[in-house]
Amino acid sequence: MAEFVEVSFKDVGRNAVTDALISMKVAKLEKICVRMTGCRVTVEQSQHHQKKGNPYRVVIEMTVPPGHELVASEQSGKGDAHELLPSVIRRAFHAAERQLKELAEKQHGSVKTHPHQEANGIVEKLFPQEGYGFIKTVDTQEDVYFHRNSVLHGNFDRMRRGIGVHFASEQGEKGLQASSVEIVYNTGTPVSMKTK
Repeated sequence: MAEFVEVSFKDVGRNAVTDALISMKVAKLEKICVRMTGCRVTVEQSQHHQKKGNPYRVVIEMTVPPGHELVASEQSGKGDAHELLPSVIRRAFHAAERQLKELAEKQHGSVKTHPHQEANGIVEKLFPQEGYGFIKTVDTQEDVYFHRNSVLHGNFDRMRRGIGVHFASEQGEKGLQASSVEIVYNTGTPVSMKTK
């Protein structure tokens, strides 16, 4: 489930119907991609076409580990500036759903071809000053402790919340702990970088 969902309206009156529609559509996105960690929805209205109607624009920004930033945007058609806002919202979320499905298919495909490059955990909590953190496992959603010394290639300083990692774990005195942690590279791009 997304850690944060932010909805903002610019020059558009907010109402219960619009809020309910957006909430329903965000929930559907979360079902399509359970790993989505953030979703920002911006609804705005251009003030430049007073006589022709004010066209709406809806922008949806989604964050999916490891390191993906997806953006879907729709606006009232040029020939139909009077298109109702719910219709523009539905089209924008349809585009967002399509992007999430494509990403999920690519990630699923990478599991088959490069299992060693696929994240089996996501950095959930990080305490850089103390030199440790916790990984949330992708399959069982367990928290696994890791220390800076277990991060391969001296990459502890590159760790960020939401980053995908591949790790091996063992049973420690206080529960599961990672014996090795490697930042996952996806299609040649470090997961700490934003991809669009």
